[in-house]
Amino acid sequence: MKFFFEVLLSGMLTGLMYSLVALGFVLIYKASGVFNFAQGAMVYFAALAVVGLMDKGLPMWAAIIGAFAVMLLVGLSTERFVLRKLVNQPPITLFMATIGLTFFLEGLGPLLFGSEVRPINLGIVDEPIQSIMDNYGIGISKFDLFASGMVIVLVTLLALFFQKTKIGRALRAVADDHQAALSLGIPLQHIWAIVWGVAGFVALAAGLLWGSRNGVQFALTMTALKALPVLILGGFTSVPGAIVGGLIIGASEKLAEIYIPPVMQETFGGNFGGIEGWFPYVFALLFLLVRPSGLFGEKHIDRV
Repeated sequence: MKFFFEVLLSGMLTGLMYSLVALGFVLIYKASGVFNFAQGAMVYFAALAVVGLMDKGLPMWAAIIGAFAVMLLVGLSTERFVLRKLVNQPPITLFMATIGLTFFLEGLGPLLFGSEVRPINLGIVDEPIQSIMDNYGIGISKFDLFASGMVIVLVTLLALFFQKTKIGRALRAVADDHQAALSLGIPLQHIWAIVWGVAGFVALAAGLLWGSRNGVQFALTMTALKALPVLILGGFTSVPGAIVGGLIIGASEKLAEIYIPPVMQETFGGNFGGIEGWFPYVFALLFLLVRPSGLFGEKHIDRV
């Protein structure tokens, strides 16, 4: 039973890191109604900016500030030169624009900061907390707890930002109807610039955590794919939903990785390793058939 809870907790803590990537998708979708396919590339680009600036002799704190400025520039440039030209275009047009942005960032990042694999040392050792090991016999990583705390703080701040601030309410209005928001005097370009800047900051936080765990490498762009099941479960418009979806996906992924292969091998024979790579997507697909809007997603009814 202790092993079960250890696997469960480990999966949930990892799921919170998936949630951090999913938050970037939620922010852009809430503001523009478009799925930002470039979020994974933004995570990779932000992590590259940190290690690239550190290679030039900057201390980590200065490199993080510099990378934040870079991500703000990326967000503002995206709004100015891409989204502003596509106001009131169909969502598929905006989606295709973010695909183009993905390949642009994936090429520009290595060109500016180098493509070799490099670590990020945040000073948090990825080892079990000894007191919990001694008292309960459960290994919980210090790094996982630190990352989870960081995610919870960010989610709390973003939820308050959307619900309690004037800018947050304007963001929701823009997401509901661009034309109506413009008619009410809401500056669409300013709102999009703000939300892309915030999404860049979230991408930087995710890049720091995932880069510290796995190293800064092109594979970081694939973390965006793990955020897709999280979004399907939690809903594309819900900040709390990103957290709940991440917890469910992280926990189910780890439990499936440990407990399903032995049963499958005993029943059918053969090798069933690597189940964690595809199980979250199958799980999300089955959930999608039952509840397409997600646990916290908004239901839209089109009347004709």
